[in-house]
Amino acid sequence: MDEFELIKNYFQKISINNPSAKDLNDDVFFDKNKKLVVSIDTYNEGVHFPNFKYPNLVIKKIIRSSISDLIAKGVKPEYYFISGSGNKNKFTKKNLKIISKSLNQEQKKYNLKLSGGDTTNFNKVSFSIVSIGFSKKIVQRNNARLNDDIYVTGNIGDSFIGLKAIKNNIKINAKLKNYFINQFYCPNLPYKIYKEIHKFANTSIDISDGLITDMNKLINKQKLSFEINVNKIPTSKKLEFYLKKFKKLRTQYLFNGDDYQILFTAPQKKRLLIKSVGKRMNQKFTIIGKINNSYKKNSIKLDNKPLNISKFKGYSHKF
Repeated sequence: MDEFELIKNYFQKISINNPSAKDLNDDVFFDKNKKLVVSIDTYNEGVHFPNFKYPNLVIKKIIRSSISDLIAKGVKPEYYFISGSGNKNKFTKKNLKIISKSLNQEQKKYNLKLSGGDTTNFNKVSFSIVSIGFSKKIVQRNNARLNDDIYVTGNIGDSFIGLKAIKNNIKINAKLKNYFINQFYCPNLPYKIYKEIHKFANTSIDISDGLITDMNKLINKQKLSFEINVNKIPTSKKLEFYLKKFKKLRTQYLFNGDDYQILFTAPQKKRLLIKSVGKRMNQKFTIIGKINNSYKKNSIKLDNKPLNISKFKGYSHKF
């Protein structure tokens, strides 16, 4: 079974008396009365990052991907707790100094405060992060509306090439390789969007497991469907260069996850507002599709031709 079947079959029922848990069907816990918003994520060596060769970059990746959940909900991340597992070969004095330095850099960049954690001895490196913020409201999942535009922030696809470069699965020049690897470890979060997203988004999620996988999660309890136009999915100039130079298909690189951009839906009447916010914040917003009635199946189109959507499911943990 995948992680969502696991939650539904074994844990959802025991959260029924806790409305703040959102039926375990959102990325955060939200206590409206206490204005408390909490998310938790775990990152394992060999699954979420290939190895611990660059501890400074691994730490930046897990911090940014963790606070991304709160940002997508329209919440400013304030505090974080970090628990780490490793052994004396991984948690050397040198590496611990590097980790501490990177954490301090991320704290300054995103105005975060380290607030506690735990350590355990284990043969592989693993981190769990709890991120906390405060808000009167959040942008929830499963709140899309018929005919909503579907948006993404930033660019999609760079991180996946970065992962392939780390694993030496592609051959590119050093400059391009460094760019994509940096995009994998240090995603350019649309951080400032937390201040504005309440003004226009009906529903939102960060893209971690893949564009289609997360789009499914975004509307999974609604009698709606989505339509995505591959040609409209925004990509960086460097990714476009790579695709053209090596004659690669766009569809191979846009649905694999680890982008940590925000995927959201908004009414068409909000287009001018979103454009204005994007200009003011210097933040890229792109319409990539629309929300349809449930009688239409979820679809992906390339040059107006439907593709087999089952080929673009992204990542899912299996148990």
